[in-house]
Amino acid sequence: MAAVNLFKLDMTRYPTAEEGVDALVKAPSNAQAWNGPYLPQETATVDPWGRKYLMRSPGEHGDVDVYSLGADGQLGGTGEAKDVGNW
Repeated sequence: MAAVNLFKLDMTRYPTAEEGVDALVKAPSNAQAWNGPYLPQETATVDPWGRKYLMRSPGEHGDVDVYSLGADGQLGGTGEAKDVGNW
């Protein structure tokens, strides 16, 4: 979320769902005020199970949700399969 907030500070908006977490590493095509990268490398956008973190903007739990679907890659779940997010 720190990187997402830095993006917003420069761009006056959060990354869109279409831009996703990639916008924190590479400038979107229409991002003239982008002053990143906001994450040190692209591997920082990948969850422990090798999938990109997901982003919802606007979020269901706040202005923006950054989350992983856990080990099973499906919504919901328990244990290692439980979704993990910034909420």
